[in-house]
Amino acid sequence: MSGSRRDAMHAMARGRDKPLGKAFRRPYPRHMRFKALMVDVDGVVIVHPDPQGWAAHLERDLGVSPSLLQSAFFAPHWPDIILGRASLRERLAPALAKIAPELDADRLIRYWFENDAHLDHGLLAQLEPIRAGGVKLYLATVQEHERARYIWGELALKRHFDGMHYAAELGFAKPEARFFRAAAERSGLSPDEIFFIDDKQANVEAARREGWGAALWDGSRSLAVLMAEQAALPPIPSPRP
Repeated sequence: MSGSRRDAMHAMARGRDKPLGKAFRRPYPRHMRFKALMVDVDGVVIVHPDPQGWAAHLERDLGVSPSLLQSAFFAPHWPDIILGRASLRERLAPALAKIAPELDADRLIRYWFENDAHLDHGLLAQLEPIRAGGVKLYLATVQEHERARYIWGELALKRHFDGMHYAAELGFAKPEARFFRAAAERSGLSPDEIFFIDDKQANVEAARREGWGAALWDGSRSLAVLMAEQAALPPIPSPRP
């Protein structure tokens, strides 16, 4: 994400807990074709107020620099972890033993999850009338197993959504086409019945290639309006298997 766009998102996020106007609380008309709304997590449901994210004060608080953690852990191990081929702790603990032996994996994971938990309550409020109108709500996100459980249970997103499709469970990550195909199949829906929002254009375009309705989310426009605009367009033919 570019710095200017990220800054704009965080500026908007600071005002997202304010009362919503009527346009943002608009119910979703029942006659529209979308039966499910798929929602990204990081950058959409969770928006960190600091442009540097959860690791902004990592070195000050835990004594390990974000750049060192990136090179020793995330760069070599994250692709396997995010696709469910390895667990978070089995890869993190040995990496920390080399770069920060005084810091254990439990403490870092707790710090990470708790500092990457800033829910966009304005968006959650917009989702309520859409769900009440009969549209199923799902998270569609690139997560490993532990954080997926954390955001679903500890952050109580299970109260707002009907299910979650995430990379480590599916075995595929956005923007790969197989992520979208697996999520649609698990939901029991045809691609043209799904609407999707994400903060990354590459993911939006990938979803559209699979026949989903999709829009880039930056919080500046009502979710119901975005859905209505997409629903008015002819369905995009999905590719043959």
